[in-house]
Amino acid sequence: MHPTVIAVGLVSFFTDLSSEIIYPLLPLFLTGPLAAGAAFVGLVEGIAESTASLLKLWSGRLSDRLGHRKALIVAGYGLSSCARPAISLAAAPVHVLLLRFVDRIGKGVRTAPRDALIAAVTPREELGRAYGFHRGMDHLGAVLGPLVAALLLGPAGLSLRTVFALAAVPAALAMAVAIFGVADAAKPEPPAAAPAHALPSTPAAEKPLTASFKWLLVAVVVFALANSSDAFLLLRATHLGVPSEQVPLLWSLLHVIKSALAMPAGRLADRLGKRRLIAGGWVLYALVYAALAAASAAWHVWLLFAVYGVFFALTEGAERALVAELAPGGRAGSAFGLYHLSIGIAALPASLLAGVLWDQFGAAWALGLGAALALTALIPLALSGRTRELDAAKATC
Repeated sequence: MHPTVIAVGLVSFFTDLSSEIIYPLLPLFLTGPLAAGAAFVGLVEGIAESTASLLKLWSGRLSDRLGHRKALIVAGYGLSSCARPAISLAAAPVHVLLLRFVDRIGKGVRTAPRDALIAAVTPREELGRAYGFHRGMDHLGAVLGPLVAALLLGPAGLSLRTVFALAAVPAALAMAVAIFGVADAAKPEPPAAAPAHALPSTPAAEKPLTASFKWLLVAVVVFALANSSDAFLLLRATHLGVPSEQVPLLWSLLHVIKSALAMPAGRLADRLGKRRLIAGGWVLYALVYAALAAASAAWHVWLLFAVYGVFFALTEGAERALVAELAPGGRAGSAFGLYHLSIGIAALPASLLAGVLWDQFGAAWALGLGAALALTALIPLALSGRTRELDAAKATC
């Protein structure tokens, strides 16, 4: 595996470790010491995620035009690493809102260039493995972050503000690896001069997106509409009898499965094909949602959350590997920006629709719709595979 892929994985590990020390405790901090309401908590996260989604497209395109990725990656991680621990100094809810806004600006700036850099330094036949490794490291940080926070708050007896401030330690380690461990991909050699009578070719950065990539985006959007906030699954867990004090353990179980299986699943995607893994993951997602709708006991939740972690392992690395595979030459950053933007745009209506159905008709309707939309997304996913042959034929003309 390329050293830059390993370095990017370590950066994501330390970043998620820092983030997850704070994130699960942020609602408690806002509604407790800062006396904010639940609506403000939702506002903070809504603005934060929308900001990140919109910036991913811009940063991806910019990285294509610049011809290098590292500067944007370091800048993005730097913004987040500075903003996140500064929450410990917040004296009012609006301070948290502003700092989360800056944190998500950092995420938006770094994500598409980072994913494009992984594609640039990785052979095509190893893309699934590379993205699986990256997702595994990311989830490992998400496993350890809440556990570190629990130790600091419990046995160590530290305050929320002190715990937030200590999140600066892994954030600083992430920055050190980003600056000294991540290297830009070597620029390709300029093409030999074409004969004077030859028609000018389309510049790489201006090549149109292929039909297969567009169908993939349609599939991603349809599935994202099915993929409402995991907060609904945690709510369903408590309704089925999982004690509130066990909810963090349930959440950690999910990330343990994600982390452990992400890289093996990525290797499997390289061998069996990315679409097969994605399709299998989406079917598994539909089954989990349908089973949660029909579940009647707490032990059902624990089993289904473990299976839900398998869905993430099957799809996260494979989706990114397929985006990298289908992106036109020189437009990997733009392709990843569009991919992340599509998911971000659909996330808000997905959660709103699920919430309305949950309130009006019950959990079974909300979860059932998610299962149905996930299966519907298989249609454009299959079309992206069929149109790829047409794209290849056009490229040879």
